[in-house]
Amino acid sequence: MKQYLKIDEWSIIEESFDPQTQEISESVFSIGNGYMGGRANFEEQYSGNSLQGSYMAGVYYPDKTRVGWWKNGYPEYFAKVLNSTNWIGINIDIDGTALDLAKCTVSEFHRELNMKEGTLSRSFTATLADGKEVKVESIRLVSMVRQEIGAIRYSIQPLNFAGTITVTPYLDGDVKNKDSNYDEKFWNEVEKKGLPDGGYLTLKTKKLDFHVTSAMAFDIFKGDELLSIEAEAVEQDKYVASVITLPVQSGDQIVLYKYVANVTSRNHGLGQLIDAATTALQSAKEAGFATLLTEQSEAWRDKWKESDIVIEGDVSAQQAIRFNIFQLNQTYNGEDDRLNIGPKGFTGEKYGGSTYWDTEAYCVPFYLSTADSTIARNLLIYRYKHLEKAKENARKLGFTKGALYPMVTMNGEECHNEWEITFEEIHRNGAIAYAVYNYVNYTGDKAYLGQYGLEVLVEISRFWEERVHLVPHKDKYVMLGVTGPNEYENNVNNNWYTNRMASWTLEYTLEALAYLQENEASRYAELADKLELLESETEKWAEIIAKMYYPADEERGIFLQQDGFLDKDLMLVKDIPQENLPLNQKWSWDRILRSCFIKQADVLQGLFFLGDRYDLETKKRNFDFYEPLTVHESSLSPCIHAILACELGYMEKAYEMYLRTSRLDLDNYNNDTEDGCHSTSMAGTWMSIVHGFGGFRVLDGRVVLKPSNPGHWTSYAFKIMFRGSRLKVNVTDLEVTVTNETEVPASITIYDQEYTVNGLSSITAQGSSITV
Repeated sequence: MKQYLKIDEWSIIEESFDPQTQEISESVFSIGNGYMGGRANFEEQYSGNSLQGSYMAGVYYPDKTRVGWWKNGYPEYFAKVLNSTNWIGINIDIDGTALDLAKCTVSEFHRELNMKEGTLSRSFTATLADGKEVKVESIRLVSMVRQEIGAIRYSIQPLNFAGTITVTPYLDGDVKNKDSNYDEKFWNEVEKKGLPDGGYLTLKTKKLDFHVTSAMAFDIFKGDELLSIEAEAVEQDKYVASVITLPVQSGDQIVLYKYVANVTSRNHGLGQLIDAATTALQSAKEAGFATLLTEQSEAWRDKWKESDIVIEGDVSAQQAIRFNIFQLNQTYNGEDDRLNIGPKGFTGEKYGGSTYWDTEAYCVPFYLSTADSTIARNLLIYRYKHLEKAKENARKLGFTKGALYPMVTMNGEECHNEWEITFEEIHRNGAIAYAVYNYVNYTGDKAYLGQYGLEVLVEISRFWEERVHLVPHKDKYVMLGVTGPNEYENNVNNNWYTNRMASWTLEYTLEALAYLQENEASRYAELADKLELLESETEKWAEIIAKMYYPADEERGIFLQQDGFLDKDLMLVKDIPQENLPLNQKWSWDRILRSCFIKQADVLQGLFFLGDRYDLETKKRNFDFYEPLTVHESSLSPCIHAILACELGYMEKAYEMYLRTSRLDLDNYNNDTEDGCHSTSMAGTWMSIVHGFGGFRVLDGRVVLKPSNPGHWTSYAFKIMFRGSRLKVNVTDLEVTVTNETEVPASITIYDQEYTVNGLSSITAQGSSITV
């Protein structure tokens, strides 16, 4: 796609209006605060192509599964993140003609996502069919301080006429989801009230009875004068509005300040929703728009203090990483352990907005390093709270014990209905077990094992025990009929990654049991009793570990992605005609499944997770074989390849993969940004710098750094929060400087040399290894 967004260090900027890119921009310019958010739809009506989207975290709908042929074990529903009340709406009529950018000549268009301060602004001049010209400016925020509040400043100015302008702020709950299986609307109206100075609207979902109340209020100015005009209150089905008609002269400026509170029954009792909304709304309106802007700027300043990455000498790379960090921080804040991270965040509907394995595999590392450890802990506790549902999911598929966590979920139940994923992509269990290890290893919080982690590990291990079986003539345990991370192969036998992570989970579970038995004997006894843990089980796990089968090709010295992988026609991606890419939009599914082409890191995903168990030569042989076969048509793919490429010294490839992951949505690499941004892969982008170029690992309770430079960056810097310390790592071609911004000392290793960084001090390491 042609690059149409301006390169800027702190902002995403669009400098002309093109209806062909409108839905892409709606995704890219989205804003949110972890509680609510929405796409960058226009405030005024727009009849062109648009995906209207406003979302409330945790509010969803169980849309009945739609398949051509039912299979036992299918989930009953697919959970949809709901398009909820459109609260941003401000219709504009000019002498009776609607302002609609699809029907105007648009000039001087400017849209900007200010990532430093957390605001979305837009300005343009519109010429109507009758020649009348108006200038419009708007700025919008979703408050990081007042989680239920959104606010808009919207101004309109006639440039060449006198007449009347009608301004109509409204709340519209008559919305639908684009991805509804049966074109059903999911909301019923409960209560509404249109008022001259605002109004409120309460809706409830047709299933599960989530209630959402939206309340609006406004002030309207002509120039600097606050007008006291009584608006006409309008009530329609699932809709309230206030209509204000004003006489204007050329040059007059009409400014509307719209304040909205959105509250849900997740946080308030049903009888309290209207009071909660009006109380929050009144507080915001009394504070005023300028105060809300100041609060927003200060809140984002604090966010950037913890999580910013600075790149000198490459503005494109700088913009990209900040965009990814910005989206992550406005998608999830960890304050509500009932919430998780949807793969589209607040930017779109695709994938249902539910929880995937992406959280554990990609997002946990970001939150471990950029926020208090309780944030990552809450992500793990979310899974612990769903353990009983995970056990139910395993029973539904015919297992007599253990837990199978869902591929996609809102409440712990599986709600993904593609058979090759629902039934076979069971490697997600390994990612959840790995996240427990990752958290404990990073934080040193071994108490988590006795409190929550061990129960999850034991039940996952029980699942793996039943899922494998022993082949007597090979004396090996195998796992048949799975789909690995590479979704371009289904129903394969002995996917190396799945087998390896299953065995690793059993190993770690046994380690956790041994630790508790030795260090928390009474808690160990309680858990052994609660779990009805048998010695015969742990003996079986040890046997599976010893006899697990791992497909390999001895001649090439590589792990085989699956049994028979080398039987495929091993064509390289560089030899695919460009007109055939992306494969998932040009080839039949049958052709893709028979091909050798890999959607995302599979064997290499395992080599990243378990990187301390494999030497560089092993990683090199596998990378050299598999990366040329990989089309990177999963958003989760480039970041893993960037990290491994850095470790191997393939800096050109590492930079290529970094740009692909970091600018995936900004440059629409996979031709799908209009559906929403790839929120969870954005954490992988952060990993590609910190774990990739920064070479960051945690080994034996120490921060380990082996930085490298792609070759043209003057310098780069990132921050790591680690066991009470906040460390700023600055890398140049000649040296690495680590500054401890707290009073808690930290033990670190840089290029195999050990250092202690005392509180509020710095150390500098030099070495020729910085540029590979």
